[in-house]
Amino acid sequence: MNQETISDTCRLYLITPPKFELSRFADDLEAALDAGDVGCVQLRLKDAGDDDVRQAAEALAPIAQSRDVALIINDRPDLAAETGCDGVHVGQDDASYEEARGLLGTDAIVGVTCHNSKHLAMTAADAGADYVAFGAFFPTATKDAKTAAEPELLADWSETTTVPCVAIGGITPENCPPLIRAGADFLAVVSAVWTHPDGPGAGVEAFSRVIAESVMA
Repeated sequence: MNQETISDTCRLYLITPPKFELSRFADDLEAALDAGDVGCVQLRLKDAGDDDVRQAAEALAPIAQSRDVALIINDRPDLAAETGCDGVHVGQDDASYEEARGLLGTDAIVGVTCHNSKHLAMTAADAGADYVAFGAFFPTATKDAKTAAEPELLADWSETTTVPCVAIGGITPENCPPLIRAGADFLAVVSAVWTHPDGPGAGVEAFSRVIAESVMA
C-alpha cells in the first residue's frame, strides 16, 4: 500500500487472525494472495510476545512482498523496523504517528485508526499518514469496536481528500457494496476470508467478484 500500489478501485486489506499456527497460516496466506487482488496484509497479534511477532513477520513478509503486497505490523513500529516489514498501523491509544514515522522513515507505510471521526482523520492526514481507517461499519466478533461508522463518512472523506481510507468492521462480500460505492479505497477483512468454508482463496475470490461488480455498477 504505497504510491505504486494504490489504484482507482477498491482493494482488499487483509488482517491476520488474532491467533494462528504459523506454518499452516503461511499456506493460507499464499492461497489468499494468489486468489485475487490484495493491497496489504496487516499482522495483528495483540496477545503474542515479541518473539512470536518477530517470527511471524519474518515468515510472512517474504510471502507478501514476493507478490508485491505490503506487510505491516499492528501497533509496533519498533518491530516493523526491526523485521523489515513495509510499515505499521497504529491506533489512537498506541504509538503516535510521529513516533512511528520517526522509527520507520519516510518510505514506510504508516496508517492510523480514526474510528468514526473525520477530525482524527484530518489530523492524521495532515501529519502525513499514508491512509486512515474508519469503523466499525458492521458488528464484529474480532475485536471490541469502540465506535460505529456509516458509509456517508467514506463518501465525505473521498470527496474532500486524496488520502486513502480503509473501511473496517464485520465486512463480508454480502454487506460491502455500499462501502465500495461510498468510496472506500480498501476493505479490511478478517473472518470473511480466513474462516470461509471453502478456504481463504475462495474468500478472496468472493470479494473480488463483488468489488468488480460494484465498481462497474
